[in-house]
Amino acid sequence: MAVTRIFDILPQLLEKYNKPDALASKENGKWATVSTQQFVDNVNNLSYGLYNLGLQRDDKVAIIANNRPEWNFTDFAIQQCGAVSVPIYPTISEHDLAFILNDAKIKYVFVSSAELYKKLQAAATNVPSIQGIYTYNKVEGAKHWSELATEGKQNPKAAEIEAIKKTIQPNTLFSILYTSGTTGNPKGVMLSHNNLISNSIACQVLAPFESNWKALSFLPLNHVYERMLSTLYFYLGVSVYYAESIDTIGENLKEVKPQIFGTVPRLLEKVYDRIVAKGDEQTGIKKKLFFWALDLGLRYEVNGANGWFYEMQLKLANKLIFSKWREALGGNVVAVASGGAALQPRLARVFNSANIKVLEGYGLTETSPVIAVNSFLPDSIRFGTVGPVIEGVTVSFAEDGEILVKGPNVMLGYYNRPDATAEAIDEKGWFHTGDIGVMVENRFLKITDRKKEIFKTSGGKYIAPVMIENKLKESQFIEQVMVIGENQKYASALIVPAFAFLKEYCKRKGIPYTTNEEMIQNPMIRARILQSVEKVNQTLAQYETIKRPEFLSREWSIEKNEMTPKMSLKRKVIMEANKALIDKIYNE
Repeated sequence: MAVTRIFDILPQLLEKYNKPDALASKENGKWATVSTQQFVDNVNNLSYGLYNLGLQRDDKVAIIANNRPEWNFTDFAIQQCGAVSVPIYPTISEHDLAFILNDAKIKYVFVSSAELYKKLQAAATNVPSIQGIYTYNKVEGAKHWSELATEGKQNPKAAEIEAIKKTIQPNTLFSILYTSGTTGNPKGVMLSHNNLISNSIACQVLAPFESNWKALSFLPLNHVYERMLSTLYFYLGVSVYYAESIDTIGENLKEVKPQIFGTVPRLLEKVYDRIVAKGDEQTGIKKKLFFWALDLGLRYEVNGANGWFYEMQLKLANKLIFSKWREALGGNVVAVASGGAALQPRLARVFNSANIKVLEGYGLTETSPVIAVNSFLPDSIRFGTVGPVIEGVTVSFAEDGEILVKGPNVMLGYYNRPDATAEAIDEKGWFHTGDIGVMVENRFLKITDRKKEIFKTSGGKYIAPVMIENKLKESQFIEQVMVIGENQKYASALIVPAFAFLKEYCKRKGIPYTTNEEMIQNPMIRARILQSVEKVNQTLAQYETIKRPEFLSREWSIEKNEMTPKMSLKRKVIMEANKALIDKIYNE
């Protein structure tokens, strides 16, 4: 049977890839597996339970939980009932949560923890549409998801669910994903079964997948990126293991030994910084060998472009040094999918040189998500680009360089927002991404900036902040940065130093480390970070150079509403919070 709706994957999974560990999660220090049969049975029983509750076609059901097998049981069960899932970030602000619950008229909610259950109970008093809340963890006084599945098992409605499934078309709405924009209320992106299925099938070429592979999953399932990857894994019979948390990834990689995982550049930057810090701790010949190998990696080019002597040295570096990097990732990694933000080319080079294929891609929630990706296809990797456009998708460029997209992956529109839909998808059917880009070698897409974030100085010069920020973040001393200067005489920046690296640096240099607040005022530290800024300034046009940057003593976070869940800066929020510092930059 052809897979045209997402739930069509389940019978295929059972027939072709029946295995003891279709899904796995860690409970009480041990990995607990879910077989393919258990996966399918749980989905079906939950479908019957939801049907018996009175869930109807197009009703909305929210899932607010960490990555876990139950997330998938619920998601597939909602689909089979013809209802619409609305996944929500567990860390969402109370304001955005209330807005989404009311905007989508949520009928039922599934949450993971006691903390989220209390949060939902409080929010539900102002959301008249909510009829029930179920939990994944056992929570006193709350209904557990298994009660609903057991009720469904005891009172199955297989014929009724099959009848509903027959009415669901590939272009039927299956999920609404609310994107937390950098301004205003979240917008609900409406995705069809075909949006996600077409994208998953087109991404099969991402890596040489095998059904005996394991994937480690830790990026939030409520984001379209990990959700599409999960759909792809299920489609190809890959086992999915859920990491305990973002803090245990290193340990979980060694335990699971996956062949693939999806990540964001920020995490790879932290992995790289830890590796370099450890190399720096070495002495004598070991230290020299480490940095010899690292230097080779940073000069890496694909297809043997550096010549036979370089390749011979790289082979030795892989045996002596890079093999330890691979072991730290479990020893079996074939591919790492990177998305959500720009990957520093130096990281792509060094990891690929170490036989850890980091495949950078690009997309948006509205495009389900992948538009382009570096892949294992012949000659399909170019550092500094997001790879070739995937099969079935067409890319064009507006006069101002904005990337326009057409294809089966483009959303149905924004929920309850025909105005926003008309603004995003023009009369010719092109989706306007808001990103500026170019084609390299007529084949590889390169993102140069975000259209809305480009600003003009008082001298009339346009500044593309993201490009400069990415260059600045290549310094090991800089964790986060925001370039400023709209309507000002010159560009400047707010810089959050990489405090973990800074502590190591101070230790090596014999500088006493006190507090973050004191360290950003330390003349030696300021001078060293300014060296990194000056190095980038030398690569910029005169009007782009960063003057008088200021330093902050803590990282920006999602919890403090300074970043979106996909780690984009909320520039207006950060500007407002640091108004006094910005005044100091421009008024002293």
